[in-house]
Amino acid sequence: MAITSQDICSAADQLKGFVGFHRKRGAYIVRFSEDAFGMDVADDSIVPCAEFVWQPASGQRMALCRERLALLLAQHVDDRLNIGEPLRIYLRRTDLPEIVAERSLAQ
Repeated sequence: MAITSQDICSAADQLKGFVGFHRKRGAYIVRFSEDAFGMDVADDSIVPCAEFVWQPASGQRMALCRERLALLLAQHVDDRLNIGEPLRIYLRRTDLPEIVAERSLAQ
């Protein structure tokens, strides 16, 4: 079974948890509750993982950032984050450009 870009985008949208920037460490960290970060993580840096992995490209278009996915994978909590095979394949396929998609809120 081939994995399509739609499968990869869907897998990214199903990521669990939150990411926040830890000022003292100078690194992004993952938690599974917005309330679990502590004082060293600014509230305005906390975003759901499913949003963290997308970066603005142009207009409504966003790129699925391999670097940010790799940051999540480096946390070694793959199952809790719900990092599936489509995202692992996407990370390995550096020979292909990053996925760029138009994203909008579902009605």
